[in-house]
Amino acid sequence: MYDKPAHFIDENKVWEILGAHKTSDYVKTREVLAKALDMKGLSQEDMAILINISDPLMLSELFDTANKVKETIYGKRLVLFAPLYISNMCSNECLYCAFRATNKEIVRNALSQEHIAREVEVLINQGHKRILMVAGESYPNQGFQYILDSIATIYRVKNRHGEIRRVNVNIAPLDTDEFRLLKGAGIGTYQIFQETYHRETYSKVHLGGKKRDYNWRVWSLHRAMEAGIDDVGIGVLFGLFDYRFEILALMQHIHELEDKFGVGPHTISVPRLEPATNSNLASHPPFPVSDIDFRKIVAILRLAVPYTGIIMSTRETAQMRRETFALGVSQISAGSRTNPGGYEDESEDDPSGQFSLGDHRPLDEVIRDVASMGYIPSFCTACYRLGRTGQDFMDLAKPGDIKLHCGPNALSSFKEYLKNYAKPATVKIGEELIRKTVAEMSGIARQRAEKLIKRVEEGRDDVYC
Repeated sequence: MYDKPAHFIDENKVWEILGAHKTSDYVKTREVLAKALDMKGLSQEDMAILINISDPLMLSELFDTANKVKETIYGKRLVLFAPLYISNMCSNECLYCAFRATNKEIVRNALSQEHIAREVEVLINQGHKRILMVAGESYPNQGFQYILDSIATIYRVKNRHGEIRRVNVNIAPLDTDEFRLLKGAGIGTYQIFQETYHRETYSKVHLGGKKRDYNWRVWSLHRAMEAGIDDVGIGVLFGLFDYRFEILALMQHIHELEDKFGVGPHTISVPRLEPATNSNLASHPPFPVSDIDFRKIVAILRLAVPYTGIIMSTRETAQMRRETFALGVSQISAGSRTNPGGYEDESEDDPSGQFSLGDHRPLDEVIRDVASMGYIPSFCTACYRLGRTGQDFMDLAKPGDIKLHCGPNALSSFKEYLKNYAKPATVKIGEELIRKTVAEMSGIARQRAEKLIKRVEEGRDDVYC
């Protein structure tokens, strides 16, 4: 049934809504911001009203509202992960990507299982517990089994300080039976980006390979959720087309998933186009997004889908990442490499990477920076392992009960990082932040936090509730 046109992305409707809200209206804007504080989400019309904000005072109100909603739901928690690129082999011809099939200026590599294990060992020794496994959309020789074998390899690697506790994946769209196998491999979130929801632009930037098929890609999350994967991640590659259109079309996709499956995406990613080897399009985005508009995108998405995680990658600079923490971002990558084998060889900006990075800092430096800002770096994977995913997660998140788990778990996983991996300067800042945070907690959350932290201090790892 998923080979038919995806009419739920209604381009005419998007343009109609944007056309009806071309100018800023202070009264309507404040009404939408007041509505957003109820944390029940926003309509496309509401989002269109917020898109028009340009006055500095109103921008400040938008950003303040996004911060209130984010802190109410997530508190000061920031989840950390690392992408692990296992292959840059690809059969697609995406004009913005260094991995495209005809690009002769990168070295192609599909890591062996032994090499994947060495990459994972490096990440574990840095302190990572979550991995986003990424692969180009071609698996020579082994086919899809290569993906399943790679997931098994990642979970199998262990050392004295632990292991990777959750593997999320960003790979090519699958059919429903393959998605069932992916679910059986024990993944957390399946992540895929439509890149652009604008069909004409999509056809212009995807010139070859299976990715040319807009409908096959946009229906992929339906197939994944039908196969039992209830945590899915979506996103737009900002810069390919008008961001105003993209975030409303993205909302149409979210509403479609909510209507069909009772729950929308677990995460939304907000990458901007960054330079990539031998890609003129990546270096000269057709629709560049300014820093202020980028911050506005994050804030609007936080208000529109308040209980969905927003991911900020190392495409952005350290300063831009800092500025978005208070606007709604709840997950960040750190110490990233986008070329297969990049963690073991530690070369920065390898031309075989998918794109250029904006934040080159190692994990410990990012954690020290995050903690100095008052945010709790979290490596928690408890929800995946205890079945708090999909609708079960939302049932806890919407009444605010998820904080009774997330807060204590974030603190215990941070404490574990400080004990096993952190440099002395990070330990000093981190221990003081933990002490202060626990002192400000109360009730069940404080009891749980104190209990879990004590277990870590006694030598235990991987404690959670």
